[in-house]
Amino acid sequence: MSKSQNRKVAIAVDLSDESAYAVRWAVANYLRPDDSVILLHVQPTNVLYGADWGAMEQSIDTSDDESKERLEKSFDTLTSNKAADLAKPILDAGIPLKIHIVKDHDMKERICLEVERLGVNVVIMGSRGFGAAKKAEKARLGSVSDYCLHHCDCPVVVVRFPDEENEADGLGVIVEESKMEADVDDHTC
Repeated sequence: MSKSQNRKVAIAVDLSDESAYAVRWAVANYLRPDDSVILLHVQPTNVLYGADWGAMEQSIDTSDDESKERLEKSFDTLTSNKAADLAKPILDAGIPLKIHIVKDHDMKERICLEVERLGVNVVIMGSRGFGAAKKAEKARLGSVSDYCLHHCDCPVVVVRFPDEENEADGLGVIVEESKMEADVDDHTC
């Protein structure tokens, strides 16, 4: 892809602080004004397994279809509002944006499928670093970002949320990029 062509960049988000940081990082360090951005969110099919938004104030009664539908609509609205909040830095930068929300029970596989289906040139995502190996203090990526790094059809840039140690050292963000041949300015799939 020549530098004069527009890139289609997906930013995969789970609506967490790590995702918000990845969006801000992308705006500050990666995105160009002529890029087309897709904010991609995979909403869990079971509303009880959302991102870290805290406890719901209402009691959850899913014994009848009407209650399930009300809860589902409430969760859809919350998801749309959170995604719109995350998109603000991209919109403020004047970069074309589409918010793309899909539902699936397997977030990591669905991200890869959507990236391929949408024909994006690169995926940017945050990482919590909560993978199983992290518990053994060897891994540096979460399970979703690690899966996408190895299974997406295009380059994947993983932006790790700075911990207190990195912030104190002034290191800011650590970026891991998939092994596919790509540089920061010109990604091809």
